[in-house]
Amino acid sequence: MPVLNAHLQHRPASAEDLHEVVRFPQDADELFFAYPKASWPLTVGQLAAAMAERRGSTVALLDGKVAGFANFYQWQHGDSCALGNMMVAPWARGQGVARYLIEAMEHQARTQYKAKVMKVSCFNANAGGLLLYTHLGYQPRAIVERQAQDGRRVALVQMDKPLMD
Repeated sequence: MPVLNAHLQHRPASAEDLHEVVRFPQDADELFFAYPKASWPLTVGQLAAAMAERRGSTVALLDGKVAGFANFYQWQHGDSCALGNMMVAPWARGQGVARYLIEAMEHQARTQYKAKVMKVSCFNANAGGLLLYTHLGYQPRAIVERQAQDGRRVALVQMDKPLMD
């Protein structure tokens, strides 16, 4: 279960939430970290398409306002889930939203998909993400080469964490 915080809640994402969520990434790099296949700027259409092909789209609410978004881009019942589209609103950063939402997604992976492992992938330039995931117990398993939209070589750090009941 996510850590209890009177200011934080979560619920399934709705189509109405997307107008708010598309404003979370502040530049093309932030969008690339959260949704590498998307084009800058993020649009409701792009995010709606991602939601349609993914599972578990969830929003975190901070004092009742949409403050975070995440989903699963891979899910294998009884095995693992892979966290995707992890984004936090700029005004909500540094207030525990990402941690809370990741824990909520871990709970969802355990309860709905009976997942034993949660997987995350984080680009090398996303120091904040790498530090957060390792702080939450994720261990690096592989580093794979990817290409940024401008053609640069980037490293995608693949991490995972056992999910305990």
